[in-house]
Amino acid sequence: MSPSKDSPIPGKPAAGGSAADHRPLNAADRGLFYFTASVTGATVMMIELLGTRIIGPFYGVSMIVWSSLLSTALFALSIGYLLGGRLADTEPRLRLSHILLFTGVLIAVIPLLSKPVQLATDGLGLRWGALSSALILFAPCLIGLGMVGPYVIKITTRGIERAGRTAGTVYAISTLGSVFGTILLGFYLLPIFGTVSIVLSLSVLLLILALALATYEKLRLGARLSLPLWVAVVAALVAGVVFGVGGRAGARDYPGSIVVFEQETPYGWVRVVDQPELGVRWLMSGGSTIGAEDLASGRGLFDYLQVAGLLPLFNVDGKSALLVGLGAGHLVNLYNRSGIVTDSIEIDPAVAHAANHYFSFEGSGEVWVADARYQIRKIDRQYDFIIHDTFTGGSEPIHLMSREMFIQLKARLKPGGVMVLNMVGFNIDGGRQPVEAVARTLDSVFPHRRSFVSEPGETFNDFLFFVSDEPLVLDKSPRFREAVDWLLEREVVVEGGKGRLITDDFNPLETLNIRKAETYRQLLIDRIGRDLLFH
Repeated sequence: MSPSKDSPIPGKPAAGGSAADHRPLNAADRGLFYFTASVTGATVMMIELLGTRIIGPFYGVSMIVWSSLLSTALFALSIGYLLGGRLADTEPRLRLSHILLFTGVLIAVIPLLSKPVQLATDGLGLRWGALSSALILFAPCLIGLGMVGPYVIKITTRGIERAGRTAGTVYAISTLGSVFGTILLGFYLLPIFGTVSIVLSLSVLLLILALALATYEKLRLGARLSLPLWVAVVAALVAGVVFGVGGRAGARDYPGSIVVFEQETPYGWVRVVDQPELGVRWLMSGGSTIGAEDLASGRGLFDYLQVAGLLPLFNVDGKSALLVGLGAGHLVNLYNRSGIVTDSIEIDPAVAHAANHYFSFEGSGEVWVADARYQIRKIDRQYDFIIHDTFTGGSEPIHLMSREMFIQLKARLKPGGVMVLNMVGFNIDGGRQPVEAVARTLDSVFPHRRSFVSEPGETFNDFLFFVSDEPLVLDKSPRFREAVDWLLEREVVVEGGKGRLITDDFNPLETLNIRKAETYRQLLIDRIGRDLLFH
């Protein structure tokens, strides 16, 4: 029985390769290739997560952006697996070092292309614009990363009887690399380094690994090491990064705007931006403005603050409050005037830092930097008032809008205590589905609710739901009469019975909010311009 076409014969190369390709691998050889699989596995996840920081500020960090990035990653990796498997068998001139070299280059150009690509796809709308941007920016390098696995399996497999074991080992090591990369990025790198710095570092890491593999291929496999190719590629890459990223960094001195503080955290890209001509200081988190202050007076400028600030009129004897979502801290300042001590929960440490150092925030209680669901479980006290104010990026964090969350919040209210929830939505027939869903969910927990808007007559509005386990009665004593009349002009009827009940198990809020996210994004662009949305 003659040997098969593809089986190595001593002294004779297998089809599509050289005899050197089939020399026995020692532990160091395998270690190099397994290390390559783990590094590329980590890079896949890091690129996928960093994608939210690159297109999130422009398109918003929502389910739409996450769906775009995940589908792009899966699509690109599937192409990479298929292409890598075929080329590993049929194209001996294309080596693993070449794949890593060009993948490193494709990663390095992402920061250079991000702004023009997103501007070019903006006309496609939120959904298709985000998906198109993700495909153009990230699919090429992810295809290259997907090709690595089949090449490593091909190189490290010796004999059909070991094929399954080798493939399983490579996939396991690659997946463990993905786990390590995810933890490294989220826990350590993002709070210290910027997105562009991390992207470029990944590019450099792949180029170094490619050079190590090219050296191995020359010494162990007799492959030709083309120094002119390496010099040309690296020189072009360095020039592009220096001039492209350097010029891009200089362009971040936005006309009419001054960035006075910025920091990246695992939760977003937080900036404090002054617009002196308008006399406004903005607090931004990703593609959202979560605070606005008059530069001269320090007064909060968002319209809903005036409505939420009248919360004490429902219980003039109340002296304690919990604010979920600190923002720039203007609500705390308003409640200070009524002698209310306000504790605050803010998930992003950079937001809490900005409120303390760049805005007129005057804290009266504790400020916990934590996720609200987690922190509320730990709080061992009750409050006269709770303020739920977590709107950001065109939507609310959906895990903070469920019936289970409202039950937790109700447990932190004193008997007769009042909670107000701020939610942006449409005040027109056919556009109230998200607002009605939240109203119904609140009604399932609290027996009494009154609803107000920040701007009567506007179709896109802040809805403020005041809820309690006791009837909501405004204090109409003479000293509050003007404020009460002003508030009553903004009262609206929102029929909770028409909405869907939002639970942890069934939470369609983000899908219902797609139209709102698109509208908010356009208002944001009109308010601050497109340039400030680019990382």
